[in-house]
Amino acid sequence: MPSNLPTDSNWIHTGPGTLYVVATPIGHRDDITIRAIRVLTDADAVVAEDTRHTGRLMAYYKISTRLIAYHEHNEARQTPRIIDQLKAGNDIALVSDAGTPGISDPGYRLVTAALANCIPVSPIPGASALVTALSVSGLPTDSFIFIGFLPRKKAQRTERLKALRAENRTLIFYESPQRLLMFVKTLESVLGDRLAVLGREMTKLHEEFLRGTLSEIADQLAERDTIKGECTLLVAGNKSRASVPEEAVRDALINALTIPKRPLSAIVKEVADQLNVSRNQVYRQALKIRSEMDN
Repeated sequence: MPSNLPTDSNWIHTGPGTLYVVATPIGHRDDITIRAIRVLTDADAVVAEDTRHTGRLMAYYKISTRLIAYHEHNEARQTPRIIDQLKAGNDIALVSDAGTPGISDPGYRLVTAALANCIPVSPIPGASALVTALSVSGLPTDSFIFIGFLPRKKAQRTERLKALRAENRTLIFYESPQRLLMFVKTLESVLGDRLAVLGREMTKLHEEFLRGTLSEIADQLAERDTIKGECTLLVAGNKSRASVPEEAVRDALINALTIPKRPLSAIVKEVADQLNVSRNQVYRQALKIRSEMDN
């Protein structure tokens, strides 16, 4: 790019271009770095998830760089074309609709393809919804796990959540406003009524944070006619044995007891360690389940 090239006018670039992964604002347009503006201006093209959305941001900063649409419906067709441009020496900036590219959007596939073709990939850091929400959540920030969007189908979603029951790190989810209330209720039923923080419309005019237990947040959401805006939900990890629902212990035991010729003591230890609950609690439940099976 012009800002990075040597000053020698006889120098000719013969290698591949660079794929710049550029973070853009998650809401407020001023939350963009000076370096990001320079890269978007100097690039030969900007690859965007939604060219209309990115076009408005670029117009605001008087950037006229050519836009290329890149989303889940055309990525298979567009990826080799963009790689060819990079191989030809063009510098290309990759952006998502908001925040850091590659986080819950198709951008990571282009990054993977660029690396596979020995094309330099350079990060231009900036806003990220998950870090923004975590920083003001009041929940533990020393260790967390980003889950993003869960599957839409109820059975698949529930199975993913069951696998997170014993996770003691702060959990971070993305969810659409249309499915948010039902999702919060599902979290409560599967994980227990844990502390949580909902960040909605962060950095925008109607920025809002709801704090409390999952049931309290669900009650607040249920009182609204509509829920709008981008939503990031953080849920406390499993810090207490008491937070594991009996249903979770029962489900884990039923799965384990279906495997023949396993000592009950081994099953109890495995489930107790998996869910971080006392062995006595698991043992009592195991005896109850075995009695039901025998009858």
